[in-house]
Amino acid sequence: MKIDIKKLPVEVGVVHEGERIRRPDTFVELGGPKIEFKAELTQAKGEKEVEDGKITVIGKDIPDFNEGDKAPFGILVEIYGKEIEKDLEGVVERRVHDFLNYIQGFMHLNQRYDIWCRVSKDAKEKGLTFDDVGKALIWLFKEELPFIEKMQVTFMTDEKKVKEHYENAMEIYKQRDARIRGMKDEEVEEFYGCSLCQSFAPNHLCVISPQRISLCGSISWLDARAAARVDPDGPNFAVSKGELLDEENGEYSGVNEAVKEYTNGANERIYMYSMFKYPHTSCGCFEAIAFYIPEVDGIGIVDRNFSGETVNGLKFSTMATQSGGGEQTEGFLGMGIEWMHSPKFFNADGGWDRIVWLPSHLKDRMKDAIPKGIYDKIPSENDIANLNELKRFLTEKEHPVAERWGFEVTEELKNKLINYIQEKNGEIYPDQASKDLGLTEKELMKVIEELQRDGILG
Repeated sequence: MKIDIKKLPVEVGVVHEGERIRRPDTFVELGGPKIEFKAELTQAKGEKEVEDGKITVIGKDIPDFNEGDKAPFGILVEIYGKEIEKDLEGVVERRVHDFLNYIQGFMHLNQRYDIWCRVSKDAKEKGLTFDDVGKALIWLFKEELPFIEKMQVTFMTDEKKVKEHYENAMEIYKQRDARIRGMKDEEVEEFYGCSLCQSFAPNHLCVISPQRISLCGSISWLDARAAARVDPDGPNFAVSKGELLDEENGEYSGVNEAVKEYTNGANERIYMYSMFKYPHTSCGCFEAIAFYIPEVDGIGIVDRNFSGETVNGLKFSTMATQSGGGEQTEGFLGMGIEWMHSPKFFNADGGWDRIVWLPSHLKDRMKDAIPKGIYDKIPSENDIANLNELKRFLTEKEHPVAERWGFEVTEELKNKLINYIQEKNGEIYPDQASKDLGLTEKELMKVIEELQRDGILG
């Protein structure tokens, strides 16, 4: 099928890739954080299963919405090509993000089950429809990825249909992620780089290994290898591991060379398995953020689906600005959720023994990845509300991270307790006092004992 993009109501090209549609300029929002069901999926099909150029819309089309509407959103891309294998599905799927952003007046963020799209008022006034979006998408894919011989696209805004699509997509994502488990970084000669996000994070290079999935969670080592083979000039390419410089942190000479080259010298070293000193850079499409909590010397993790404040009082959106953009930021690390299944997960930092907070839905989702002995020792928003409660919870549950602490009775703590006793007219209750002072009952008793030894308390 031949498509003439010049006949579409809006322009299509890389010049529009950086366009950001702000809320006042938005006609309709598709998916996004306030919508439960949204997903994009690419499936490789047989030649007779794909009608080249076919575009299907299930539910409302763009002109059918009212200004300010928010809707569930599903995208299904089905492709055929003699060179296409299943390992390419995730890679092609990830390019949906790029190509939709080439369409003037259409903004696409994130990936998989997190997609968030906006259509501008201007694009709606020009008459943009999903048929136009589909034509642009098909044209761009065939121009950039010639191994795609046939392609059809389905857009869904009907809530029931999107829900079905979402549930099916989630199962397929799980199957894809599970394929790579069992492979080890030590067993391969090369990792793979991904430069897809450099349009908005120029100093970022994603380094993908068998035991470390891409930050967006969409591209495994198998996916990247398949992409590099069929599209040698594309954004996925082999990275020679080179010499192993630091086994625990996961530092390789070849990876360092690639990072330096592809970030124009902005970054020269990375640790594959640590969030400290030389952490992997972060783009902006990461599924989750790991954040260091110095008050307990532990690591918390929050994903995009958690909209509240984390235990340190910050939201995902706030920490994303500190994590992204391709900068190496100690204490904040973008990551793919599948990495939590890997034996290399924070290998240098203590692994699961260092994780001290997770949102309840993520904790439940990753139950099979969390060691049984520590699962109940990791609190969520349902267990604690602040850092004082976090420390008490970890102590009471005997979380391994508590072994890293050395409790010291300081003059500041002594004075704090003296003032508290005076405020309570000398009558205090250990359980309430420990909560008020942010201490465990054992720590409170240690301070009391010190004051008794000093002769201040009788």
